[in-house]
Amino acid sequence: MSDNEIALTPYSPLWPAIFDLEQRRLLEVFNNAVVVEHIGSTAVPGLGARPIIDMMLGAPDLAQVDARMPALEAEGYRYVKEFEKSVPERRYFTRMDTPPGMFHLHAVVLGSPFWKRHLAFRDVLRSDPALADKYWRLKQHLAARRRDDRGAHADAKSEFIRKAIAGWR
Repeated sequence: MSDNEIALTPYSPLWPAIFDLEQRRLLEVFNNAVVVEHIGSTAVPGLGARPIIDMMLGAPDLAQVDARMPALEAEGYRYVKEFEKSVPERRYFTRMDTPPGMFHLHAVVLGSPFWKRHLAFRDVLRSDPALADKYWRLKQHLAARRRDDRGAHADAKSEFIRKAIAGWR
């Protein structure tokens, strides 16, 4: 399997507990001055996913996130600056060095459109098992067709996500 290969797994009931542990670490790094939410497919009970815990950190402003970058790096997070070109309102970090899991951290302004959009999609999937199942089938189809292209995989899901959020509001 290549670094870019999309490997989906069935839902793991361990994902929420892994998130809880990492959430506590992040809250300590930020002296409890932020909110950390579990987002993405691993945050939806019963939904399969790539086994990476997506988290969204909401801060009063991005300057607070920027100031804590050395502390995040000390915790094993790697800042991926190149992603700021496409999403300047987010600071994106990965942590894939230690068990119990691999993590993606999206740091944004609390209450921003990015924040609201990601929570809305998570919540609509949590509240509608049939929609979550439809999303799982789409993800499986895309992973089979675009196994080595994460960007194309993400782009292909965008319309589904947009429609799911629009129908929920």
